[in-house]
Amino acid sequence: MPTERFASAALQRFVKQRKIDIFVVCSVVPTKNGVVRKAAKRSKILWLTPQLRLGVGIDYPNPKTIGADRLANAAAVADLYGSPAIVVDFGTAVTFDIVSVQRNYIGGVIAPGLESMTSFLYQRTALLPKLSLKEPRSTVGRSTIDAMRSGAVIGYRGLVREIIARIKAERFPREKVHVIATGGYADLIAARLREIDAVHPNLTLEGLRIVANLNL
Repeated sequence: MPTERFASAALQRFVKQRKIDIFVVCSVVPTKNGVVRKAAKRSKILWLTPQLRLGVGIDYPNPKTIGADRLANAAAVADLYGSPAIVVDFGTAVTFDIVSVQRNYIGGVIAPGLESMTSFLYQRTALLPKLSLKEPRSTVGRSTIDAMRSGAVIGYRGLVREIIARIKAERFPREKVHVIATGGYADLIAARLREIDAVHPNLTLEGLRIVANLNL
């Protein structure tokens, strides 16, 4: 359910059809937390925070500032793939989250999301059209749409490739690193990136499951 449609009535309809013992939530939209509380009623809610058992340690100056979804990704990648690891999450922003050899969350990188970048071009230029994102037919575009699509998809792969290379060189020059992609545009962007070992569409949800089981 997209955030804009995530409302009390919709969630309550979903909840009524199921027996739910516990809600496990990683929220990065605080204004929507009340929707969950209202739907949960008397059921237990487990909010994912750095204070929970995550299955990974946290080696970070201010853990409270880490997005809950990023902690869920770290918990999932360490449990399912091992460490060291990098999670590349293609959401509204693209985030790179790093789990060290010692199985600690140590930080990451945040860059603009693919859709945000292409929407910005459309909104801030008079003549460039709105773009549907898919694999370009060639690098050199023979129309404005094709040229934009090539710049978006191929250029974005370059961004992801460079950041992964820098993380590996800086933190893991001699280790084998698991690089896992998730999020909305993971299939499109990661499909032709040799640096990505696997695409796991539900990695964040797996992290919620793993954290819940550690804290029951």
